[in-house]
Formats: sequence, C-alpha cells, structure tokens
Amino acid sequence: MKKLFIIACGIFLFATIQNQAQNNQSKSTMEKQTIYQFKVEDLSGKTFDFATLKGKKIMIVNTASKCGLTPQYKDLEAIYKLYKDKNFVIIGFPANNFASQEPGTNKEIEAFCQLNYGVSFPMMSKISVKGSDMDKVYQFLTQKSKNGLQDSEVEWNFQKYLINEKGELEKVIFPKTLPTDPEVVNWIKG
Repeated sequence: MKKLFIIACGIFLFATIQNQAQNNQSKSTMEKQTIYQFKVEDLSGKTFDFATLKGKKIMIVNTASKCGLTPQYKDLEAIYKLYKDKNFVIIGFPANNFASQEPGTNKEIEAFCQLNYGVSFPMMSKISVKGSDMDKVYQFLTQKSKNGLQDSEVEWNFQKYLINEKGELEKVIFPKTLPTDPEVVNWIKG
C-alpha cells in the first residue's frame, strides 16, 4: 500500500510539473511582442531596423499608387512633416493585395511617391499584407497572439496601425479615415 501511495504521488507530481511547463510555454508564446523585433528592406533595398525607432510613435500604413485613397499620401506627408521632430514617424508598405492597385516595382513606386506627393517618410519594399504570403510585420499587426491587443484584417489600402513609444500596437485605423482625422492627430499629440 505504501509503494502504491508513493507511485501515485510520483505520478501526480510528474503531471503537475508537466502541466506547469506547458502553461509557462503557452504564456511565453502568448506574450505581447513589439515592432522592434523586425528588420525589413526599404524601397532602395537597404535594411531598415524597427529597433532604431524606440521611443517614437509609429504609424504603419499599407499604400497603393492606383487607388481611390492614394491622395492620402498628401495627408500622410503633411502629418509627417508636422510631427516628425516630435518623436513620430510614418512607415509606408506598398502592397498589391487589393484589386492590383500597386503593380509597380520598388523603383517605380519610389518615383511615383516623390513625383506626385513629395513623400519623405520612410517607404519600405513592396510586401503582401494579406493571405498566405503575408509579411511577418503584418502578421504581428493583425494577430492578437503576437501583438497582444487584437486580431484585425487589413481591409483595403491605407489602413493605419498605430504603435506606441514602447513598440506595442495601440490602435487600428481603417482605410477611409484620413491621417489628419482628430482621432489620429490626438493620438500623435497625446
């Protein structure tokens, strides 16, 4: 009887330890990540490290050159110029996920942005923001298990993701909401 009790205690102890290890592993995979873990390529092919933006508020926006919302580039540039010296940056990610509205190469996109809107905020290489080939940055932005805030889906071009000074996702702003909307400006200033 004593041996049976010792064996039962051993099994219970083993099961408890194993369960706790699994819980710890689940917690660590569910811990909120930050944008600072990512390195991407800009339109010129140079590495851009998000860790260089620590302490700044960041707006990440997927862009397109042939979209009805493309004139938002003007507002993005205006907001960037107004707040870039106040710990704020905009990062543009061209994407061709919606109605093939960004068909150009990185060089063509860069020329379009400069010529038509004088874009001076950082623009990254064209990526996918949706589907099975979704870029890792957008996996972070759209999956609660990675960003700790919420699941979301990129609905169209010019959806905005607002990242706080700690590199954490704080808000999702839908495509038709202008970058100059009071909700966005108050967040930048806040």
